[in-house]
Amino acid sequence: KALLAKHGVALAETAEKRGVLLNYEAAVAGGIPVIKTMREAMAGNSVTRVFGILNGTCNYILTRMEAEGLSFDDCLKDAQRLGYAEADPTFDIEGHDTAHKLSILTSLAFGTRIAANDIYMEGISNISQADIRAAGDLGYRIKLLGVAQRTESGIEQRVHPTMVPTASVIAQVHGVTNAVAIETDI
Repeated sequence: KALLAKHGVALAETAEKRGVLLNYEAAVAGGIPVIKTMREAMAGNSVTRVFGILNGTCNYILTRMEAEGLSFDDCLKDAQRLGYAEADPTFDIEGHDTAHKLSILTSLAFGTRIAANDIYMEGISNISQADIRAAGDLGYRIKLLGVAQRTESGIEQRVHPTMVPTASVIAQVHGVTNAVAIETDI
């Protein structure tokens, strides 16, 4: 995914010149066929916003923190023990992985390329049990979201912990599962 986020346009052009397909469905949101959906089913629509949970490790940690009242550090250690998180989890927990995936989705959704390093990123390493409880008391759940949307000034992209209403579909995504929502003009 990092390779695609940085060099996707050049790779796609090279593949087209050589008459081969560049398949990268698994690079974003695991088993969700979001790339195919955006390329084929959404072709006649104008995307206004794409957002989602794009990193299973972060979602696992936040899910465990909320469900079991555990600290961030305890959940991270468990994620590492289970193989969800690397020995150095920085790429995941600080939002870099989500930013790379968001960069790929933005390219498909809006036909523009914004480097992952240019996306605002805030990870989950500073989320505390107090944050989780406060969100819950207000009827929200904290999720690390990647968001790209069309604004009057262009395409805005960001990755950050977000309070989402517990009744929303995206709030119902737990564990290492990913989810992507696409909003269009229709």
